[in-house]
Amino acid sequence: MHFPVMSNEVLEYLAPRADGVYIDATAGLGGLTAAIAQRAERGLVIACDRDAESLELTRQNTVQWADRIRYCQARFSDLRQALNGCGVERADGLLGDLGVSRYQLTDAARGFSLQAEGPLDMRMDRTSQEPTAAEIVNTSAEKALADLIFQLGQERRARRIARAIVRARPIQSTLHLARVVELAAPRTGRIHPATQTFMALRIAVNQEQEELDRLLELGPELVRGGGRIVIITFMSLEDRKVKHAFQGLARAGRARLLTKHVVKPTWEEVQQNPASRSAKLRALELL
Repeated sequence: MHFPVMSNEVLEYLAPRADGVYIDATAGLGGLTAAIAQRAERGLVIACDRDAESLELTRQNTVQWADRIRYCQARFSDLRQALNGCGVERADGLLGDLGVSRYQLTDAARGFSLQAEGPLDMRMDRTSQEPTAAEIVNTSAEKALADLIFQLGQERRARRIARAIVRARPIQSTLHLARVVELAAPRTGRIHPATQTFMALRIAVNQEQEELDRLLELGPELVRGGGRIVIITFMSLEDRKVKHAFQGLARAGRARLLTKHVVKPTWEEVQQNPASRSAKLRALELL
């Protein structure tokens, strides 16, 4: 079973009841779906993921609790339709874990990895008509590319990288792009210099910022009063959006913040699972 990030904290703040209905909006490999389903023994977990391949792995990894889980391929903006399809108006809780799954990162064919040769794809839903990373890299104007890498990747060397990418076109593979970036912006630390560029492209390809906005808008409509919303982020861009949305709901008298300050993984968890080190959890209870 995949080791899910901050599972103890998720269960503490989501507080699943035996007869509750819960939405796991990012089922991934099913670790947190399984943890919630174990608690909701007379309830229902609606396990959603935009990636059909990840959802199939969720199904395989949660077969023991399949009688209380419904599996739906859905992005955040599709969650209302997913609930309607399960005959549910409102849930008792919603979880969103915004990390990219280890399966996606390690399967070279998906195009997320800068350490393995693969096509520059990066679509979480490979059946979608969204532009691939290759299309963005090879057709965007240099300034648009620099802005994207700077804003979404928070990469200070974005202009230099964009200039190098435009000169090296066409770029069709992950390792080709990683080499181009590394030559333009040599390594200064332990992290590969193309990491932030790859992250920016992934966010753009999958419209992750726009989808997070939809999740934050829809969440309060999908969860009933007394229900809880728990979101785990891995980037400051995402955490800021969640923080401001949650504070806005609290100021409007629509929710009570359960986490006045961001919750981070324990030292022990980071030692066991280094991928959790940048995780930040925020939670609220709707009134």
